[in-house]
Parts: sequence; structure tokens; C-alpha cells
Amino acid sequence: MPSRNERAARVAVLADSDTRWKWGVLTARRIAPGGPEGTAPTGFVLRGRATPTARQLAETGVSDTAPREVTGAEFLREVRDAAARGEGYDVIVLALVGGTVRALLQGLAELALERRPVLVTGYVGVVYEKLADGLLLRHGADVVLANSRHDAERFRAVYEGVGADPGAVVEAALPFLGGAPHTPEAGRDTLVFAAQPSVPVTRAERAYVLRRLVGHARLHPAREVLLKLRSRPGEHTTHLEEFPYQKLVRDLPVPPNFRLVYGHMGEVLDRTDLLVTVSSTAALEALHRRIPTAILTDLGVREALGNHHFVGSGLLTSFDRLDKGAVPVPDEEWLSRQGVGVGGPGTVRYERAFDAARERVAALLAGPPLPPIAPYYTAETAGGYLPGILARHRLDVSAPEPRESGVRRIVREAARGAYRHGVQRVAPVIRRLGEL
Repeated sequence: MPSRNERAARVAVLADSDTRWKWGVLTARRIAPGGPEGTAPTGFVLRGRATPTARQLAETGVSDTAPREVTGAEFLREVRDAAARGEGYDVIVLALVGGTVRALLQGLAELALERRPVLVTGYVGVVYEKLADGLLLRHGADVVLANSRHDAERFRAVYEGVGADPGAVVEAALPFLGGAPHTPEAGRDTLVFAAQPSVPVTRAERAYVLRRLVGHARLHPAREVLLKLRSRPGEHTTHLEEFPYQKLVRDLPVPPNFRLVYGHMGEVLDRTDLLVTVSSTAALEALHRRIPTAILTDLGVREALGNHHFVGSGLLTSFDRLDKGAVPVPDEEWLSRQGVGVGGPGTVRYERAFDAARERVAALLAGPPLPPIAPYYTAETAGGYLPGILARHRLDVSAPEPRESGVRRIVREAARGAYRHGVQRVAPVIRRLGEL
């Protein structure tokens, strides 16, 4: 049987949302030995409340092959059975929220494989909340990717501060930065607002943003104002969206130069002349392509909004200033620390941002069998916290595997629909009644 070094690495990606699927696949291609061209990861998407639809997955544009939908236990069985067939995975990219990463680390450790895969995890974008908890839940993976020098320093400081080994932290970059540098076109003036499902969260704040966008469109009739949405009605993303802009806009008369758009963010950025957002990772994509970018302060500069991450960037501004034609100018040192604009799209400097991660994975694959998984959160360090996390994920590989059927799929989709209906319609009504 060929060794790991004599054949292409077998890579699996397990994701729990469309954005993490995109991050996971692109990360796998960039860090697996042999480079992007030789890597075709096997894809899995975790079944749950935010399971992306086929449209959402296809819209990411990262793979022609749809990932297989699985539970956590089903994924572990697949890893175990592949190893038993002599076709075990060499690398597994866990593109998941922190609690799920920790549960999968536990499940993979309990498989007790003779030669376990290299485990890679990280973050899909700006890390602006739950920094310590999210990192400690991910501790135990062999590689914890940081998307910038700034993040790498923060990640290592957290691990060192609690006495955990920081050696897994590897500086890289966001894997989906790319596209052509911004080039103004005569007669084109397009402002794009990158919406987020849960930022801002309240109806009043989201209605405010919508009113200001519509008002800006009226003030600038020659400018196309696009509200870029992550999901269509009835679909979910990682974060719950109680008040979709699609519904709020029904109450507003809008000018002809304002409209809602969907689709691949990279394609929308191809025709963007000013990207506006509260704190979306789309801002980093735009900045990398040198597209003028604005981070709104209208709702405050707050940790809950995530725009505090952009303090010192030179990008913070308000609708009042945008209405007057002001365009922020980014601070170059801030951009460098964030890992964006590092040489620009497609340059050697950006492509080499993944060299350290690729070399780390290659070294782990070429070395002796990996040691047992050793997370920071254990029954000893987090006896009142960890059991609840593991119980929620129910990763019992020994339990009988449920038989898939058409009826089961229909019931599952109906349950998801009921859940989304409850989040977007019933919950707001209950909340309003509670305020009476």
C-alpha cells in the first residue's frame, strides 16, 4: 500500500454552513501537500438547524460536487470505516463552530485509529466575539489557522495565558481573497451594502439601516445602490435572522436605483465601487481588491456589532458622511496586520501566505504517527462545561445507524421549515406580546 508521501493526500472537509463550506474547501486546497490543483477534498455538511440548501452550496462556487449531508456520528463512522478499508483520510478540515469542533475532537480521539488524520480548523472571517472560548474549544486540533498576523498574536496569547500549548497556531490568510483589483469604469457608480444575518440584530436597527440605504439612493439617483443578501427567504445561515431585509423592505417605497441582490460575493464585488457594511467579512474581500470600503458607526462602535474590530483602520464612517460623498481611506499598516492587501489578488505574496500551513501539514504527514488528541477543555479543566457540549452533539458511533428514507427526508425538511418559521415569525410576535 502506498505511504502518505507516495500518493495524493486524502482530505475531508466537514462544514456546518455555506460560508464555512467555502472556507473549508478553499483552505483544504491551499494547505494540502501538492498545492491547490492536486487536491479534491471529500465534502460533508453537518445536518442541523443551519444546514445550507443546495442553492446556497452551489452559490459558493468552490466545488462542482455537492457535499454529503451527515450527522456528527455518521461522519465519525465514515472516518472509521475509511480507515478500516485502508483508505483513511490524511487530513480533516473541521470548518465548524467551536463547540462542534470540540465534540468532533472527542469523537475522533475515541475512534483510537492506528494512524489518525491531521486535524485542521480555524475561523471563516473576522473574530470579534467569544475569542477565548472559541479558541479553547478548538484547542487539540493539530493546526489552528489564523487569518492574519494580528489574529495569530491574539490566538497565541490566549493559549499561553491559560497554560495551553500554542504550537498549533499557524498564520495564514483568508483563503477566498481574490478577484481582479478594483478598476473604476466610466458611467458606473455602484454602492453595495453587505448585509449580515444577525448584525444588527433588532428590528429597529435593521429598519434604520434600510431607511438610510434607500435615502442614500434617493440622494444619488445616478448611483446604483445594491443590498447584497446572504440568503433567500426560508433559508438559514450560521446565524439566525429574525428580521430579514426582504420583509422589512416591503414597508418602504424604493427608488429605481435601489434593489436587492443575491449571488456569489466575488461576482458582486466585480462591479462594486464602494462597499459598505457594519462588520461583514466582505469588507476584507473588498479591501484586498482595493475597493473603497466603509464601516458604519451609525449604531455605535460596539463589540456586539463587531465593528470595533475596525478601530484604527481608517474605515469607520457614517451614513451622513457617505451621503455627502465622503469615502474612507484605509490605514496601510492596519491592512498589513489584518492580512489583506498583502501584495494584492493573485500575487506571489498572497499565495505564499499559506506556505507555513502547507509545510506544517506536510511535516505532520511525513512524521511518525500523531500523538493522542489533547484538548485544553477536559473533564478536569472544564468539568461543569464540557459534558454539556458533548451531550448536545450525541456522537455515539456505536448506536445503530438510522436508515435513510424518503419519508425521513421529508420529515426532516418539514422540521427545518417549522424551526425557521418559528424564528422569523412566531418569536418576534411573542417578544412583542411580552412588551405589552
